[in-house]
Amino acid sequence: MNMQQIPGSAAAGTEANPTLAVEIDGLSKSFGAFQVLSDISLSVAKGERIVICGPSGSGKSTMIRCINGLEPFQAGRLAVNGIALAQKGRAKEAVRKSVGMVFQQFNLFPHLTVLENCTLAQRWVHKVPRAEAEEIACSFLEKVRIPEQAHKYPRQLSGGQQQRVAIARSLCVRPEIMLFDEPTSSLDPEMVKEVLETMTDLAQDGMTILCVTHEMGFARQVADRIVFMDHGRIIEEAPPDQFFAAPREARTRTFLEQIVR
Repeated sequence: MNMQQIPGSAAAGTEANPTLAVEIDGLSKSFGAFQVLSDISLSVAKGERIVICGPSGSGKSTMIRCINGLEPFQAGRLAVNGIALAQKGRAKEAVRKSVGMVFQQFNLFPHLTVLENCTLAQRWVHKVPRAEAEEIACSFLEKVRIPEQAHKYPRQLSGGQQQRVAIARSLCVRPEIMLFDEPTSSLDPEMVKEVLETMTDLAQDGMTILCVTHEMGFARQVADRIVFMDHGRIIEEAPPDQFFAAPREARTRTFLEQIVR
């Protein structure tokens, strides 16, 4: 089948498409003899909201870590905002300036206050003056609805609050794309809702989002497209209505029967 006929697939040409937020073509990645990603192709339009789901070990997190240059890949092509990522070179630095990432663990600096966590990258990487950096940080702490926590330390916050700080910290460098790697998996059930509400607000603002999650309610509400992965491959991708009501692949149906209540 021609690559252009596959919805969401990256163009087969060698030039990066500047109209796309993310363009992946034939991406493969292994850890030694273990093949993690096999011939992955996916295109994400600017402003699109993608939810990536699948069983543990299916390659979901590895794929988005490749997008941010955190994991090298052995074959294929990957471009972010028109910048092609290679095994070596300075392109990764340029990509990381336009991509924010929120991990399963909050990865906050415990010896810094919430405000200091949110201003660190601004001041030391982007050279933003301290007063301006603090003003930006406070605006995003307001956006994630925890401005009153600015002068507390991470240990003084709940898990849900810490994850919202992590989101605010990523937003402070004004990313064009946000990557979320199972951002609620380390949270107690009662804290999940507040983090998902924050992510929903971001989606409504029109930011490009790729989110690895098992929160299917969030996927139904927010996603433009759901990507299902298994054994390092994209098995199916579809808008939420089609994905949940009429999945094409038997493997997708089995997964949904196990996870959707």
